[in-house]
Amino acid sequence: MSMNKALLALAMGLALAACSNQKQAEESAADAANAATEAQQAADTAAAAGDQMAADAAQQSADAAATAADAAATSADAAAGAAGSTADAAADTANNAADAAGQAADAAKDAAAGAADAATETKPEEKK
Repeated sequence: MSMNKALLALAMGLALAACSNQKQAEESAADAANAATEAQQAADTAAAAGDQMAADAAQQSADAAATAADAAATSADAAAGAAGSTADAAADTANNAADAAGQAADAAKDAAAGAADAATETKPEEKK
């Protein structure tokens, strides 16, 4: 293989890796955005249940998920404009932010479930 062909193959390999990192980062950002939406829905459910402490906890988790989603989107943008190890790091950061958003969404759902349980326990039983 000539030197030109070797350099061309190397450049194509690097371009493929960069595309893969960008796609991974974009998928992570989308996952984080979905988790933030789920967390906000859980916070709204907790608020509707009437348990203010659970609603506040769920809203804090939803806010954390939204912040993580923003970080994932920023990292995805960085991965799009980066190369090599910088793109790897940006994609990893986006993935970590998506994980954090998912954990925050889970916490919001747990708080909403707690609010629903508390609302059920405090309702007087209906007499037949």
